[in-house]
Amino acid sequence: MRLAVLKERRAAETRVAATPDTVKKLIALGLTVAVEAGAGASASMSDAEFAAAGAEIAPDAKAVLAGANVVFAVQMPEAEQRALIPRGALLVCVAGAFGDKDLVPSLAAAGIDVAAMELLPRITRAQSMDVLSSQANLAGYRAVVESATAFQRGFPMMMTAAGTVPPARLFVIGAGVAGLQAIATARRLGAIVSATDVRPAAKEEIKSLGASFVGVEDEETAKQTGAYAREMTDAFRQKQAELMATTVAKNDIVICTALVMGRKAPVIVTKAMVESMKAGSVIVDLASDAGGNCESTVPGQCITTPNGVTILGFNNWPGRISVASSSLYARNLLTFLTTFWDKEQKAPKLPETDDIVKGVMLTRGGSVVHPNFLPSQAA
Repeated sequence: MRLAVLKERRAAETRVAATPDTVKKLIALGLTVAVEAGAGASASMSDAEFAAAGAEIAPDAKAVLAGANVVFAVQMPEAEQRALIPRGALLVCVAGAFGDKDLVPSLAAAGIDVAAMELLPRITRAQSMDVLSSQANLAGYRAVVESATAFQRGFPMMMTAAGTVPPARLFVIGAGVAGLQAIATARRLGAIVSATDVRPAAKEEIKSLGASFVGVEDEETAKQTGAYAREMTDAFRQKQAELMATTVAKNDIVICTALVMGRKAPVIVTKAMVESMKAGSVIVDLASDAGGNCESTVPGQCITTPNGVTILGFNNWPGRISVASSSLYARNLLTFLTTFWDKEQKAPKLPETDDIVKGVMLTRGGSVVHPNFLPSQAA
């Protein structure tokens, strides 16, 4: 059985879906592994390292996909590459299915079985396969490092013979995996940190990391459960906006991480709030790929507003720490495949009744199988 590792082609994508270490483990399962030439270059993994691990190095997408039974990728391959994937092959990647209504039907028509790893259910036995958590953790860390670079006043309090440098005040919006890592990293750098989230459970998590909690607490927030926030009412958003306006204005750095699964990111930091910040302040928008939490964010760009606020809206934040993010992502995929590997048949076995399989499978056997993407739902 042949497993193909594609070179990523989408803009700003620097990660790779396998590493030399995971290649060795995939081969140990009984797979023949082929890696497209240059697939790991942006993550400091050479073709020679993959070859030394036992992989075949294929010159292009056509060669690597020829006869493939399983395909590993970071993002959904472009249409040109998808056309080369054999019918019946299993494609494991972050599919981005919510952003393209025509994608899932086209995958079914092509006969590609797709495991969309971003749809993995948040259950205990799936934690080691959770690509969103592994990547968000690194993104939260990177956000603080990038903000420290852009901020020209320093993070910790520094007392010198020439005077005292005050500590930076940093505010984190959204206390999911990325937000909590941002809090922890900023605290280690010596900043005074506060954070907000609409989920009640997040309050204690924020405080446990040494940050202060800022938030609207009412009957609506009490209904928020799970790893992702749900859409809030207009009344709540108004109360939240008033609180955010005063909080953003008194902070030096704001890190935005708020996402709603399958929807455009909510706008939390308005242009007026940006205008209220001091010159030299920094906003880091980790939600830029989903439109951004800051109204002034330009996705994919770093800008400075007329009042001197720097807004970092880079795309693909995990890709800005490509070696670590590739390593964790590759392990997530390896764990997924190993969990559903039939040792006797030396092939993946994906029981339709398994909660993880039900959660991630978009298409199977030429049909759309995920309940959120069935034709009746699309209509």
